[in-house]
Amino acid sequence: MDYEETRADNAAKLEFAPEKADPNLSDDVDFGQPENDSRSYRAFLTLFAALAALLALFHLYTAQFGILTGVRQRAVHLTLVLVLTFMIKPANRKKQRTHLPPFYDCLCILGALASGGYMYVMDAELSARTGTIYIIDVVMGTILILLILEACRRLMGWALPVVSLVMIAYAFFGQYFPGIIAHPGYSLKRIIGYLFLGTEGVFGTALNMSSTVIAIFIIFGSFLKYTGTGDFVTDFSIAAFGRVRGGPAKVAVIASTLFGSLSGSAVANVVATGSFTIPLMKRVGYEPRFAGAVEAVASSGGQIMPPVMGATAFVICDVLGMPYIGVCLCALVPALLYYVAVFIQVDLRAVKLNLRGLPADQLPDWKPILKHGWLSFMPIVLLVVLLNCWSASKVGFWVIVCSVVLSFAHKETRMTPKKFLDALVDSGKGMLEVGASCAISGIVVGVFGLTGLGLKFSNVLVTIAGGNLFVLLLMTAVASIILGMGMSTLPVYLILATLVAPALIKMEIPPIAAHLFIFYYGIIAAITPPVAIAAYAGASIAKEDPIKVGITACRLGVGAYILPFMFVYGPALVLQGSGPEIVQSIVTAVIGIACLGMSFEGYVYGVGQVGRLSRVLLIAGALCLTISGTVTDLAGLALVAGTVICSLVTRGKGRTLQINQKRDEQP
Repeated sequence: MDYEETRADNAAKLEFAPEKADPNLSDDVDFGQPENDSRSYRAFLTLFAALAALLALFHLYTAQFGILTGVRQRAVHLTLVLVLTFMIKPANRKKQRTHLPPFYDCLCILGALASGGYMYVMDAELSARTGTIYIIDVVMGTILILLILEACRRLMGWALPVVSLVMIAYAFFGQYFPGIIAHPGYSLKRIIGYLFLGTEGVFGTALNMSSTVIAIFIIFGSFLKYTGTGDFVTDFSIAAFGRVRGGPAKVAVIASTLFGSLSGSAVANVVATGSFTIPLMKRVGYEPRFAGAVEAVASSGGQIMPPVMGATAFVICDVLGMPYIGVCLCALVPALLYYVAVFIQVDLRAVKLNLRGLPADQLPDWKPILKHGWLSFMPIVLLVVLLNCWSASKVGFWVIVCSVVLSFAHKETRMTPKKFLDALVDSGKGMLEVGASCAISGIVVGVFGLTGLGLKFSNVLVTIAGGNLFVLLLMTAVASIILGMGMSTLPVYLILATLVAPALIKMEIPPIAAHLFIFYYGIIAAITPPVAIAAYAGASIAKEDPIKVGITACRLGVGAYILPFMFVYGPALVLQGSGPEIVQSIVTAVIGIACLGMSFEGYVYGVGQVGRLSRVLLIAGALCLTISGTVTDLAGLALVAGTVICSLVTRGKGRTLQINQKRDEQP
């Protein structure tokens, strides 16, 4: 039996059809059902596919043979992103394109080509002008900024455009703002010149990363999907964990972790893996709200899991000037702790509900899965190895080549010309949201630089916090979650890295801890009500109330809310400190996170269910263990040990009383 037959046999054994999420929750742009099948509309679809593939091919070429000079690389990237966005996304973002673009979308496309082409052609001259700004620069810059705002609105909603418009208004009318944030105000010419012509605004660091590293890893993720890596991850996870208690939930945790590290999108991850894992979890006995929450939490956490971390790791490297492997190592321990907390709660819920795994006769056979699928992971191994030697873009190119070559090892995974073209088109579509969000983030960051608000804001935050680190962290966490409710993770990180990270570093927090703190809370927004988009995607598959799934996801992801505070107060968790400090911090953090999970489930391994007082004491002990320091560690261990001993004694007395009662009842 070949692998394709084995997969079909496995699907038949599982006896269910994958459920679908609400398409409106997916951030994967696509065309709707066409209203007509005219020749012109088919030609339009072909043109879109060709341009999307061209965008991917452009990045593959420049990754290997060198990026274009100046801002030309970014100009080509942004122009194609805008053109494709106005081709595919209608003005009403809740609808899908079902007909040829109307005249105003055609004007937007022409505007994108004109303004982007202007930057490409005039790149050398603009660099030599040394600050001289002409009226044509202002016109083209205004057109481009308006198009970026509209493209982001169509792709992601109003949050980022509104923030950007507020910042532009602040640049115009700074003289009317109070106190420390006031400034003289700038003219349209000065603002557009700064945001459009230089490399501090639209064409700044964010778009540079999007047009080089992030783009190539979006292509990598798409090719892994088309070469069967996603199927291998899911199949192997089911084969490995399907038989253990609560197996499908553990499959969801493992598969979503691996897939989410590559996809970089919590919602896309939920839709991709949840359509398979959520029905399985419901089938073995998990409540729908719990099943949806498990998938949402596991999928969101994929972005913090090395080696890829949704490509944001490369942005952190660029901002901090750290090597890639250094950022991954620093992020590894907190990411593992995050999943320890989730895994424990999933396991304990299975114990409480007396759930079993899938029957042995319904499990996939792991031998053919491993035999045919292990090659799928070789590109990821190669990625980690080569990143220590080459640039990220070049490594991305060669791991894509590797994935294509290895796909020919088996007939069913072979990258045929059609699959190759589909992967390119999928890659081009996947760049739209990231490219547009990076461009608009450049507007916000550019205003910070022009007005000096970044430095002022850091000082204001420190002043408001009164020098209290905890208050400053709490304010930062709330700001990250609020921004993350309306934006994707990358722009949230980029904005707060400019605004808030300097304030945290002023309080003597290690830079890597400060930046990971912001990064974590931007991700947590995806499971935090009222706009818990990942939880809502899980709820749509689980057929459950989104608010209930969101609240359950908050409880399951409790470790994510505490972990950032843990590595800020105990930088040893991000490998900042001596060897003994790092070992002690990791050991006590694992115990603390485990106790936190047990307290929220009200069940302790080896003891059973515990009462409210024991749960409160476990939480107190867990919090003490999560705070770095020998005194707090000892206090936490004492609380946890005392709680467990008291629970065992109470349980023993209860058993003795039951035995005595039975003896008294005997004649």
